[in-house]
Amino acid sequence: MAEQEQPGHPDGAAPGAAGSTSGKEFSNRFGLPTATALVVGSIIGTGVFALPSSLAPYGLSSLLAFGLVTIGALALGLVFGWLNKRVPGSGGPYLYARDAFGDFGGFVTAWAYWLTAWVGNAGIAVAWVGYVEVFVNKEHNPWWSVAIALVGLWLPAAINISGVRNLAWFQIVTTVLKFVPLVFMATIGLFFIKADNLGSFNPSGLSWVGAISAAAAIALFSYLGLETASVAAGRVRDPSRNVSRATVLGTLVCAVVYVLGTVTVFGTVGQGALVDSTAPFSASATAIFGASWAGQAMAVVAIVSGLGCLNGWTLICAEMPMAAARDRLFPTQFAKLSKKEIPVFGIVAATVLASVLTAFGYWNFQSVFTNVVLLGVFTAVIPYLYSAAAHLYWLIVQGRALNWPHLIRDLVVTAFALLFSFWALAGSGYQAVYYGVFAFFLGIPVYVWMKSQRKEYGETPVSPIRYPADSPYFLSPDGKNGASAENATPAPFEPREQS
Repeated sequence: MAEQEQPGHPDGAAPGAAGSTSGKEFSNRFGLPTATALVVGSIIGTGVFALPSSLAPYGLSSLLAFGLVTIGALALGLVFGWLNKRVPGSGGPYLYARDAFGDFGGFVTAWAYWLTAWVGNAGIAVAWVGYVEVFVNKEHNPWWSVAIALVGLWLPAAINISGVRNLAWFQIVTTVLKFVPLVFMATIGLFFIKADNLGSFNPSGLSWVGAISAAAAIALFSYLGLETASVAAGRVRDPSRNVSRATVLGTLVCAVVYVLGTVTVFGTVGQGALVDSTAPFSASATAIFGASWAGQAMAVVAIVSGLGCLNGWTLICAEMPMAAARDRLFPTQFAKLSKKEIPVFGIVAATVLASVLTAFGYWNFQSVFTNVVLLGVFTAVIPYLYSAAAHLYWLIVQGRALNWPHLIRDLVVTAFALLFSFWALAGSGYQAVYYGVFAFFLGIPVYVWMKSQRKEYGETPVSPIRYPADSPYFLSPDGKNGASAENATPAPFEPREQS
């Protein structure tokens, strides 16, 4: 594919909703295994290997919190799958928000998610360095720490830039390499549990409701990344089927590993030791095998896991801005593709910003860096809220496209996903919300600039998008869905496409 010097929208845009990036536009696409690996690899990074220590102060009550959070994450996964069938293409939450709420809703969603992606990469890189320094730079010299972090950031960037095939290969390999040991801990490891290690249900001193809420505020952040298949949907073969399957399957797989793996760690490491541990899975592996090499092996798994996670998130850093740039809501440089169909500018820009932030965290104020990472968590929830709200809005306005059993099911699941998103927002903490709102509104001048470049004021007339006749959201003139292609007409409530 030749270099794309102009965004694909509005001139020469591929057919799709809201300026979406149609999957047919890319000659190199990946299937269900890679899409699932992208979800799993983006969810399971380096943080999971420290998760049991964070949950240990709340005892077994944290497992109940994990269950509630898993239900909420699955609800969001289903919503993303349904939305992708209505509004296909790369961009995920950005497309859904713009389809329902117009340009501004789409922009703020893309802006918030873009912040989340590169800020999150900086956080993953710092956690990744901690496991690398089990073997090198044990004195934690900050210069060497930053150098190691830069390797962790730029190696995945180089793999992404080299092409989709290399990206897909690397994602699958790293997912398998990190997943097999975690599955071992979540299955065989269960046979090494000692009841005395499990501790009490709620040692925190809080009420059981307070303990579950506090544990959930930690656990729910472990599922960030479940939406990555929908963000990269334009690169997925048969996205109407595979995006939904990859999202739900990947989330379920991660949930099983998270919950059972945490049970194993709780049961093989004493609660007191677990609270102070910086590498709980390594401590558990050492306890199971009775040898230090097992703990070091788990550190290697964490290193591989971090690289796989950064590989997936590096792609996501560029996919959503690319979709917004095609609609001229982000600078057009983000929409340019290389000959290998890669948005190089978006990848390089996000990696440069993550590199600067990582260095700032090491050489200046660690507390500031932590706050910025929490800011990333806050901004991640905004696209979730917009996506759930977009689907709920569509169900309310255009719900007759579904039969009653499906409509009730979708309403319940979507409402739960929306409530879950608000819960996640509250769990990010007051300080993160304070800085998050500030960072959120930093995007307003960018939006003003982009709108002025389009010489627009307010919303402009839009052209309706025609759904395929076999789509469950297609409406015939008599208001019924599933009409023949000869009678194909757009439904009254349609995705927005900039004219």
